[in-house]
Amino acid sequence: MSLNKRGFLIGMAATATLAASAGIVRAENLAERMKAGKAMRLGFANEVPWAYPGDNNEPRGFVNAIAIGVLKKMGIDKVEPVVTDWGGLIPGLNADRFDTVTGGMYILNKRCENMAFSEPIGRFGDAFIVKKGNPKGISNYKDIASKGAIMVTGAGYNTVDAAKKEGVPDANIMQVPGNTEILAAVKSGRADAGAVTFFSAQELAGQAPDEIEVTDPNAMPDWTYNWVGIGFRKDDEAFLKQFNAALKAYIGSEEMMAAVKTYGYTKAQLPGDQTTEWVCENR
Repeated sequence: MSLNKRGFLIGMAATATLAASAGIVRAENLAERMKAGKAMRLGFANEVPWAYPGDNNEPRGFVNAIAIGVLKKMGIDKVEPVVTDWGGLIPGLNADRFDTVTGGMYILNKRCENMAFSEPIGRFGDAFIVKKGNPKGISNYKDIASKGAIMVTGAGYNTVDAAKKEGVPDANIMQVPGNTEILAAVKSGRADAGAVTFFSAQELAGQAPDEIEVTDPNAMPDWTYNWVGIGFRKDDEAFLKQFNAALKAYIGSEEMMAAVKTYGYTKAQLPGDQTTEWVCENR
């Protein structure tokens, strides 16, 4: 290859790189997208009653209801659901496949490193689903460890780290894609207990009331109680600030409580005074 030709190709490559970089710089942030009247893309998995697709793929669940209520207060009426698996929520957000995560994610230190959370929208605890009669007497993670039981939970769920912290070995933790597989594992006897949020546990037990029951969430360690937030990309802080201002006026209002009532959310689940900054540092 001649030096002139080589120099030409290097120059072209440099120009392409600069153009790509410029394109990234010029890309709209979320505040600009909303100002332009584009739809807010809501990213969530199939997690009843938190967030899930309805019959026509419409966004359902109490987290979606809260997010949509806040957005309406901000003058944003157009939303577009984007359904994915739980493990793809944070990567999908950061890859710009959707604008916000409404899947019902706990605000955890690890997650705070990868995305920005709104102020909390609720406080929730975990529980187990077990076979009727709870034959192995499982109430908390220490029971799993001491009895050598098999616990099933979702890949990427907070319950994985919680179980390990309480002494459950990796070999006793079965990780599956989501709640449907968790219920199937417990029903089939492949797992002795399924670790999920208390809300999710109630929903799963309702699908098999003659076979499955829910353990008492109060038997779990107090530190396992967590706060849920709505997730945004870290470079959308300007929009998040506006969202939090609208959320502050909306959270706990009569309008909000009416919107979430059908999903089982009550005043007992309201987040209290804890801030996202505190939760990120302490969970």
